[in-house]
Amino acid sequence: MIIRTVIRASIAAIIFLIAAMVACTIQKPPADTKDLSYLYNPLKTAMNPRYSVFNETDDKSELSVKFFSNDLYFNEANSSGIPMAMVTVGVKLFNLTHGMAISDTALVTLDIPREKSRLEYLYKLPLKVEKGCEYMAEVKIKDNIRQIMVQAFVPFNTTSAFSRYNFYARGHILKNELLKPMVRKGEFFNLVYGGPRPDSLFISVYKPYLEFPYPPTTVLPEKPGPVKPDTVVALSYSDTLPLMFPRKGIYLCSVGKNHNEGYTFLNFGAEFPGMTSPEQMIEPLCYLASEDEMSDLKSNPKPKVALDGFWLKCGGNVEKSRELIRIYYTRILYANYYFTSYKEGWRTDRGMIYMIYGPPDRMYKSPDGETWGYRKELVKSSWGTSYSVREEFLEFNFRKRDNIFSDNEYSIDRSETSVSYWDKAVLAWRRGIVFRLDNPSDLQ
Repeated sequence: MIIRTVIRASIAAIIFLIAAMVACTIQKPPADTKDLSYLYNPLKTAMNPRYSVFNETDDKSELSVKFFSNDLYFNEANSSGIPMAMVTVGVKLFNLTHGMAISDTALVTLDIPREKSRLEYLYKLPLKVEKGCEYMAEVKIKDNIRQIMVQAFVPFNTTSAFSRYNFYARGHILKNELLKPMVRKGEFFNLVYGGPRPDSLFISVYKPYLEFPYPPTTVLPEKPGPVKPDTVVALSYSDTLPLMFPRKGIYLCSVGKNHNEGYTFLNFGAEFPGMTSPEQMIEPLCYLASEDEMSDLKSNPKPKVALDGFWLKCGGNVEKSRELIRIYYTRILYANYYFTSYKEGWRTDRGMIYMIYGPPDRMYKSPDGETWGYRKELVKSSWGTSYSVREEFLEFNFRKRDNIFSDNEYSIDRSETSVSYWDKAVLAWRRGIVFRLDNPSDLQ
């Protein structure tokens, strides 16, 4: 009798739960198809191709796409029976000068056989262009085996015969095309100019840019970038001339009389985009430490002891401190990868926000800039048996800036960032907590 009563009660409870589940509806916002936050989240991006554009003629540009072998998925399940990666590359070319009109498209499917010891695979896509225009190439790459996709936006222009888009760099020995302008001591390369052969190559040498940005709510004039080169060196031009820049700095290479445009090489040291020495690792603590603390850290005759002491004070114990160090300096690595312009990525406005707040939870991109959103605690509203969940975000707006050295320079719009929780975020790190806005409001 007791068993029957328990069974009946259990059945009644199950029926009640099912009815309650049916009656209660949760209204969630639909998926945001314009959200591009995955571009800056390495956990959400399985492939990391590199891109560059070279203006071959007045009406033709070439988009280069480089894949790294570690990013590709090779599979033998194909008719040839050899390890093969299968990738589709699609491009939409928008003419920004003519109001975002689509001026060309490209679509190619690549069957990439694995080659032993080969680390890079480079492919070129021709694009029709007009002289004197600004462009944005939207690139979508699909791995047809894994069924994953990555996206990129590659800006370039045809407004000048002497801009960076009229050059490309290649290794001096292997003749492999270099899609990133980062170079190191002992690395030799050539610079190829696409226009009529010039007589001279002018190299303007600037010191490394060592400033770091103000906090997001500090309304002060932006710190100026490099203005005047320390020296200008003139060389007889040859596309086989071996170049090597052994010292850290910014090297603007031009072929015209105007030395304010051309192709820029950057030497940030052998460790870039990472950091290994204590002296290097102390520098990015500027976002967490006071001016007096930074002065003490930099003047300490034992920088490793000083660095360890700072993080041990934050974490409270060795294990927690190591975790803070791992996260903080991993973010520096990716900030350098994503946001480097004429300065290291961690020294940029986007790099600063990325390091303290982490990858954005949502990101919208336009030709003029980017808007990052960080999710706050969920706001729930209920009406009877139904309730909805509303997401609210802290937003940072970044404006794209014209720059003679790079097309990847953005600055935060401080006039629109009156509330940033910056002090709260720094305090969280100093208490050994990796800050997130959607953490409980009382930091434990």
